[in-house]
Amino acid sequence: MTKPVISRESFSARIWRKTLAGVGVKFGLGWVALLVFCAVFAPFLANSMPLLMSKDGVISAPVLEYLSVEDAWILASFFIALAVYRLSLAGGKQILLFLLGSALAALAVNMFVKPPALVIYDDFRSSAYTQVDWKIMPPIPYAPVDYLRDLGSKGLEAPFATEGHTHWMGTEENGADVLSRMIHACRISLSIGLIASGIALAIGIVVGGLMGYFSGIVDMLGMRLVEIFEDIPTLFLLLTFVAFFGRSLYMMMVIIGVTGWSGYARYVRQEFLKLRKQDYVQAAVASGLPLTSILFRHMLPNGVAPLLVAVSFGVAGAILSEATLSFLGLGVVDAPSWGAMLDQAVKSSTFNWWMAVFPGGSIFMTVFAYNLIGEAFRDAIDPRLSDKAGVKS
Repeated sequence: MTKPVISRESFSARIWRKTLAGVGVKFGLGWVALLVFCAVFAPFLANSMPLLMSKDGVISAPVLEYLSVEDAWILASFFIALAVYRLSLAGGKQILLFLLGSALAALAVNMFVKPPALVIYDDFRSSAYTQVDWKIMPPIPYAPVDYLRDLGSKGLEAPFATEGHTHWMGTEENGADVLSRMIHACRISLSIGLIASGIALAIGIVVGGLMGYFSGIVDMLGMRLVEIFEDIPTLFLLLTFVAFFGRSLYMMMVIIGVTGWSGYARYVRQEFLKLRKQDYVQAAVASGLPLTSILFRHMLPNGVAPLLVAVSFGVAGAILSEATLSFLGLGVVDAPSWGAMLDQAVKSSTFNWWMAVFPGGSIFMTVFAYNLIGEAFRDAIDPRLSDKAGVKS
């Protein structure tokens, strides 16, 4: 008689192992990791000022002197996330600790980081920065809003076409380096995708959890609310708000998040309807535990797996919404964006392939990567799809 083998692997570890078994998801995670790296370290990857230099024996780091509040906060949040990840805490506690640390970092950088109000990029090509003992420049020595007017830039120029200066992806209509703008534009795509999806996820979990746990009249009223929000056209709502209140990245995040929670609520409701009759939930209720403890500590961890699939697709959808709005000329104007760069390609009197191929390809690859990750999670959670894919349980 064969002795049954009991696996000590946790549910989350098993799902993560089965998710990583596919080739496509590794490519997707690799692409997202590259975007995160570019977004976090953008000032050090593409900038007109030296990273480090020595002049008359004095060593300085100009790039640090010109770091904006946003740059400092993103760097601090990234390292806080790494530190929290290393702690042996439950997932919920790690998220709360990260949010608290990130909020404190935002407060600290607003108090202590005071960059110069005006940055003149031409100065960094003057003798004060060129006649030095030595200096280390970023890999892309152009800032995203450095229009190279002191160098006599002619505007739209194809890759490697500029004499005396190398632009690997060419320049845009104002003369700024396209690759530099591509790198800095990663921030908008990632931030709008993650923050908008985070807002939608929080609303969806609360509404869906209450619907599934209480059912009855609460479920009926909640479903009517879900149906109302499913009928709201997000893109037209964004266009309306831009027309009335102007362009704002934060407004886009809030609108996409507030109108995109219905799918998450349906997932959570379905899972909670199944879990509410489980013995451990009934035991928690009989023990007199608070409602928040029953919902978020005992039920949510057991019903969160399908949400991972929806979140991946939700992030991709939010990125597409921002790119569409920027392509229509209604996105943010003070920061580089892939959608706005595509808009420049269309509005030009001539077809400039580099302005269409590079930002368009980045949007496609990012959405494709998130879809690959979502499909891999879906296959790992569903045992039937795992068997078809040849993934071992």
